[in-house]
Amino acid sequence: MMKNGKKIIGIILTILIILLNVSCTKCDKNGEQEMSINNLSKEEVADGWQLLFDGESFDGWRGIGIDGVPTGHWKIDKGSIQKIASGNVPTREDGQPLKGGDLMTKKTFKNYELKFEWKISEAGNSGVKYNVIEEFSIKNGSANALGYEYQVLDDEKHIDNLNPTHRTGSLYDIIEAKETFLKPVGEYNTAKIVFNESLIEHWLNGKKVLEANTASPEFDSLYQKSKYHIYKDFTLHKDAHIVLQDHGNDCWYRNIKIKIIN
Repeated sequence: MMKNGKKIIGIILTILIILLNVSCTKCDKNGEQEMSINNLSKEEVADGWQLLFDGESFDGWRGIGIDGVPTGHWKIDKGSIQKIASGNVPTREDGQPLKGGDLMTKKTFKNYELKFEWKISEAGNSGVKYNVIEEFSIKNGSANALGYEYQVLDDEKHIDNLNPTHRTGSLYDIIEAKETFLKPVGEYNTAKIVFNESLIEHWLNGKKVLEANTASPEFDSLYQKSKYHIYKDFTLHKDAHIVLQDHGNDCWYRNIKIKIIN
């Protein structure tokens, strides 16, 4: 009976191992199941989520003030939108660098949840901006988009880490993200922005790291101390673009999806 029992246990264990391997056909180096890249699950579709990036093209995106994508500065890399480091951007025939710039959604959005994954290069800096009006940015002479920014940074090695409001997950130059946990450089982090009238939330790797009410006196006090205080109507809630920042460093974005809040 004991021998037969051991055989049965051995068979059961073998079956369990096979089933585990089948269920994790796509696993990362840590054995964790990978997310479906640039796709929506049935549950997400039913819940109203939409893809902003199809993983293969720049459909739905363009540069600030131009009809296309800044040539040589952005590319599709293995299912991600990659910002190419300025030093690796090809030059024009006259030897001058190609003009860069932020990458912007063609559509505008007002109240929503935005989810995305990102990874940064060593000592890199980037960000996802929202509440961006193209004409407002151009009118104010900004080379890049003006709007709220979810900061993306190598917190360990970039000099911007000296300012708490410039670290990853922060509302850039306004509010510091708290109790953040980052994956090692070169690995993808998950992020979420909730922007609903006066409510802002920033999430990082499944945890809410920032919450703000833009209509509150506390927020106005912090805003007035930021570099943005010189721009009239900067904090007005708008039907506006979402932007990936060109900060000159390698950075990758994927699984960019949005759910409209009615």
